[in-house]
Amino acid sequence: MQDPISNRYEFMFLFDCENGNPNGDPDAGNAPRIDPQDMHGLVSDVAIKRRIRNYVQLARENEMPDAIFIQHASSLNAKIARAAEETGRASDAKGTKDEVADARTWMCKNFYDVRTFGAVMSTGPNAGQVRGAAQIAFARSVDPVLPLDLSITRMAVAGGEKSDKTSDDYLKWEADQPEEKLRTMGRKSMIPYGLFVGKGFISAHCARDTGFSRDDLKLLFEAILGMYEHDRSASKGIMTVRPPIYVFKHVGTDSDPKQRRRQAALGCCPAQVLFERTVSIALNEDAMKNDGVASPRKFAHYHVAVNSDAIPTGVELLQITSIDDMKDL
Repeated sequence: MQDPISNRYEFMFLFDCENGNPNGDPDAGNAPRIDPQDMHGLVSDVAIKRRIRNYVQLARENEMPDAIFIQHASSLNAKIARAAEETGRASDAKGTKDEVADARTWMCKNFYDVRTFGAVMSTGPNAGQVRGAAQIAFARSVDPVLPLDLSITRMAVAGGEKSDKTSDDYLKWEADQPEEKLRTMGRKSMIPYGLFVGKGFISAHCARDTGFSRDDLKLLFEAILGMYEHDRSASKGIMTVRPPIYVFKHVGTDSDPKQRRRQAALGCCPAQVLFERTVSIALNEDAMKNDGVASPRKFAHYHVAVNSDAIPTGVELLQITSIDDMKDL
């Protein structure tokens, strides 16, 4: 295993959604998440982390040390119990402070999402809690989006209500129905287009606690670049990450090596200053005029610019478009 990272990082990435639902809200009939004050679209941190987990699970075949703790339709307590057993404790024992710490260390060592995002692992056999090295905020659209609720026709029905029917019973029921009774209506939520900005934060101090390494950092950015390529569905429309990922690496300024390392871990500039002053996104009105639209409908309808002069001393900007760009992380 590599040593934990020793620099603080912030990062920003852009992704868009065309004719799809980027993140449905279950409390609103799965309609696209919207800020009701200004109608900007929202994508939750949980949705983004789910796609990152899914990519890592595929890319690393869910094998330790890059296995995924929070998987679809799985028992968390089964993995926590194994951590207890692997560190010499009965899985039904509460554990002493040291035993819980040992189980926690084992979980960080073997599960990528635990050391990256953190986890609560006290739901069964106690393995403590972990604050992850990487934190991701809600993504927000650059401009307001238009949520649509469309009617669709389903050209079939489930057929009958009882679960104890045989296949012949269902076929007889189908033969007895009028043709119009074998169709039904449904709903589909979507937005025509939205460009979203995602933001993330990586703490060197939390990385030291969980063992989050440079290889883990590379895998995180690899997953962000490819997370929608392996998560296609009709409901999501066309979702695309738009490289590069803008990565702000804090390196320090002091001539004394010890103090410089301390600065690199603590950071040399507030995150919001880096986000607000260095990357600007504006409408490309000429492109929109040429396409005859009054609202943005594709990524080419935006200008994205980097103000290199606004990057403060002690911070480096890395623009990552592929794995080959990660050598300086």
